[in-house]
Amino acid sequence: MRLGSRRGGLARPTAIGSPELRRRRMLIAFHKPYGVLTRFTAGGSPRPTLAGFGLPASVYPIGRLDAESEGLLLLSDEQDLPARLLDPKHGHPRTYWAQVEGVPDARTLARLAGGVVLDGRRTRPARARRLGAPPVLRPRDPPIRVRKRVPDTWLELVLTEGRNRQVRRMTAAVGHPTLRLVRVRVGRLALGDLAPGAWIVLDAAGRERALAR
Repeated sequence: MRLGSRRGGLARPTAIGSPELRRRRMLIAFHKPYGVLTRFTAGGSPRPTLAGFGLPASVYPIGRLDAESEGLLLLSDEQDLPARLLDPKHGHPRTYWAQVEGVPDARTLARLAGGVVLDGRRTRPARARRLGAPPVLRPRDPPIRVRKRVPDTWLELVLTEGRNRQVRRMTAAVGHPTLRLVRVRVGRLALGDLAPGAWIVLDAAGRERALAR
């Protein structure tokens, strides 16, 4: 397997196991598919894990996406990056597209942006808006549950914290359960056209975008 060259700050091809790949610090962008656990060991779960995608043995995920969620996941061998990217005090943004049941009105979007109380604590201020049209995404396998009499809406949410299943719990708390959830950006690094299950080592420009606030 080789790492393909892509636009958007992604690195030139490098062979897995090469001395060059082993000796440098690595920050990897991975498109986590639906149904995959954000860890390398199954722990008794029947779901597939990150171990099945040929990732370098030295890296670990920075943050997580629940098994039912998809999209951009960063992995690295750098011990200082999780605190830099995940501690809410740094305000590092993560952008999600959420397909929800119903049509949230302006008041509901304001509630999401202002903070929703989960487990007795209000979520940090966020950005929430309706997308003007459904985004162009690859079909999910399996497809979402469809209720013919209930419309759905795509929202964009930008968070600076990462509580367990936070987007899903926030939308459920305001009466609009999430049907599909895709993380499309970390910092200023976009998922772009990286295919589900594919990954790439970021070059200096891609790293700068991923770490940007």
